[in-house]
Amino acid sequence: MWFVYLLLCKDGSFYTGVSNNPQQRFLEHKNGKGGRYTRSHGAVKIIYTEKCESKSEAFKRESQIKGWSREEKIRTLNLEF
Repeated sequence: MWFVYLLLCKDGSFYTGVSNNPQQRFLEHKNGKGGRYTRSHGAVKIIYTEKCESKSEAFKRESQIKGWSREEKIRTLNLEF
């Protein structure tokens, strides 16, 4: 099973990623071993996860979500943070 996840960063920005283990990937982000963006912006917490049937589906969904504005992400995904 694959997941799309959104992280809240220290500066209030969002990071969107894909993983087959979002909790482990979050720990990697927190420990500076995640993406370049989270190394400089600091991962605070996971604010959204969505199950996908395949890795390909997860990457397609990630791309879709990344194309949305911040407001659209908050509204469409019902984000609370």
